[in-house]
Amino acid sequence: MRRFRRIMLIALASGVLAFLIVPFLIPFESSGTLTATEAAGDDARFLAASGLQVHVETANYTGGDAQPPLIVLMHGFGASTFSWREVIEPLAEAGDVIAYDRPAFGFTERPTEWSGENPYGTPGNLALLDALLTDLAPDRDVILVGHSAGGLLAAEYARLNPEIIDQLVLVAPAVYSTGGVPAWLAPMLGLPQIERLGPMLVQGIATSGEQLLVQSFVDQSLLTDEVRQGYRAPLTVIGWEQAFWRFTTAPRDNDLLAQVASISQPTLLITGDADTVVPTDDTERLATELGGAINRPELVVIDEAGHLPHEERPEQFVAALLDWLERTGR
Repeated sequence: MRRFRRIMLIALASGVLAFLIVPFLIPFESSGTLTATEAAGDDARFLAASGLQVHVETANYTGGDAQPPLIVLMHGFGASTFSWREVIEPLAEAGDVIAYDRPAFGFTERPTEWSGENPYGTPGNLALLDALLTDLAPDRDVILVGHSAGGLLAAEYARLNPEIIDQLVLVAPAVYSTGGVPAWLAPMLGLPQIERLGPMLVQGIATSGEQLLVQSFVDQSLLTDEVRQGYRAPLTVIGWEQAFWRFTTAPRDNDLLAQVASISQPTLLITGDADTVVPTDDTERLATELGGAINRPELVVIDEAGHLPHEERPEQFVAALLDWLERTGR
């Protein structure tokens, strides 16, 4: 019995020692081969905000108003400005349009060290949006459009800043299923050994992201090689794994779910009738809870569309948004 106990202790000690040492012995090299600016292309545009070089796509207003609003497009998880490619130009009928890549996605700078707020977490994302609007939209109306996880951020920013955001559009917003790391697991993820292994673990996002993209489309014929390549392009950036790991472990602190009834801006909700990523029922539920009894949002359900109605049915999406803006005074 004493010998068995000694063997078990040795085995346990060996396992602990292996956990403490082996992660630092495993070599890791990013699968990316390009800088963010190289991957984005020669014509790419970047803006400085919150200490980051932020990749943006823009379209200038095509109407006749002397002071057009600014329409800001925020993409969802695993996406980038590429997700808005079909609607940026058409939406310029209503105002100047800007879409930007959130940290850890697209071609925005991916720092591994920073001072102040973690740029990958919810508070850091809100601070980045605030910095962009401070530069781009002083003394002008702002229409904030957020998709999926970007919808949660857009709604929370609008709730906290009613004096800045005039109108809110949420596209299949991930309000009830926000993801993130469970609180009990967070301390373990901060261990140096896990920090070392994390970027290796997330390399599988290239595969799981492809599966999520397939799930997001009803009409699979629209998921062309060009579209797949557009989503894969940010994975060519050196160090994308480290950035995505930091995004995975970043704080998700927000009070949106508990305070969703307090949103005061006129709000439009858009979803596809066959969304299984953020179920259509979730957006329909949000339509009954957001804004309270006196500020209910308008809901548009687009037929034969999944989680990406702005990509799968862009004409219907733009028509619904422009019609709503016209009817609500924009």
